Parts: sequence; C-alpha cells; structure tokens
Amino acid sequence: MRKKYIKMITFGAIILLILVLNHFFGWSEYLSDMDNLMFLKKTVEDHFLWALCIYIVLTIIGCVVLALPGITFAMAAGILFGPFMGIFACLIATTLGAMLAFLVGRFFLKESVKPMLEKNRLLKRLLFSEDGKSDMIVLMITRMVPLFPYNLQNFAYGITDIGFWKYSVFTFIFMLPGVSFFTIGSAGITAEEDKWKYFLTAGILAALVTSAGLLIRKKFLGNVKEEVKGD
Repeated sequence: MRKKYIKMITFGAIILLILVLNHFFGWSEYLSDMDNLMFLKKTVEDHFLWALCIYIVLTIIGCVVLALPGITFAMAAGILFGPFMGIFACLIATTLGAMLAFLVGRFFLKESVKPMLEKNRLLKRLLFSEDGKSDMIVLMITRMVPLFPYNLQNFAYGITDIGFWKYSVFTFIFMLPGVSFFTIGSAGITAEEDKWKYFLTAGILAALVTSAGLLIRKKFLGNVKEEVKGD
C-alpha cells in the first residue's frame, strides 16, 4: 500500500518539476515556433538524418514530459519533411513517445489508479475486460479521432490491462489516419505550388476519419453502455 502511494507522489513531483522548468526555459514552445521550424527545415535540406533525429527526440520529450497537443507533432512533421516522409517521421516519433509514456503510466500509476477506475462499471468493462476486445475498440477510437488529449491517452493506457506490444503496434496503425490529414494539411503551408491540393486532400481525409471514428464509437461503445445498464 505504501509503495504505490510513494510511486504516485514521485510521479506528481516529477511532473511538477518538469512544468516549472518548462515555464522558465520554454521547451514546449520549440516545435510550435515557426522560426525554429524553418531552422530545422534548412537542416533537413543539408543533413536529413540529423534533422530527423532532432525531430524524433523533441517529439518523444513532448509526448512524455511536456503538455504539447498531438497536432503539434504532425504539423511540425509536415512542414519539415513534406507530406509523405512527414507522415512516416511523425508516426515513428509519436509511437516511440507513446510507448515510453505508457511504461511510465504502468510503473508509476497502475497500482494506485486502477482500483479507483474499476469502481466505475463502464470504465471497468471498457478498460479492464478479460477478453481484451473493449480496450482495442477504445484504442482505435481515441487514436483515429483526435478529440481526446493525446498525452493523457498515453499515460492512461499504461493503467489498463492491455499488453505493451499490442498497444504499441496498434497505436502505430490507428494513428495513421489522423496523422495523415494533419501532416498533409501542414505540408501545404510551405508548399511552393498547388497548395489547394494539400488542403483539399487533408480536408477529405479529416472528414472521412472523423466520420468513421464517430460511427465506430456509436456502434461499439453504445453497445457497451447498454450492456452495463442491463447488468
């Protein structure tokens, strides 16, 4: 009992320290600053692999220790690397960041937070089901439709019973649609010609992905809610 509270307090203290340091040093503003992105874009032209490594490291830090919204990483990737390589770079970086945040959540929070979540029948059915189907549905919806805070998702899944590699592989797969339309759209900002093609493609993808995600949520999560009510 004492051990789990020590972990929870330690986690809170680390987050508080990071937020204080970020306030003074402005780390979270780096990827959202256009001047910094233009500097990295120049680095991409001269030293592609070095720029890619910098982007991946910054994204992992943003996923794990900073409160950067998920859209920031996709937009930065589109501006830096273009639509196609940007999608690949963003998926690799955000998946690695999500994996590390998952491990942090599992180590520091699962023992203390899981018992509290299990008291809610709906959350218990969704996140801690023995068959593993519900957690996959929730993972698919939250990754496909960017309506949920990205950083909180990564820590929260560490509290669930989903396996680490199952979580990692399907996070990569399910993030592809959402990452694609944000990255393609942001690539249009710095495109020298035919900007409208980028924006149109991004708009169509956004509409399709959002609609699919909402339909999936209505079909599967609606059934789970009815089952919980019927228990």
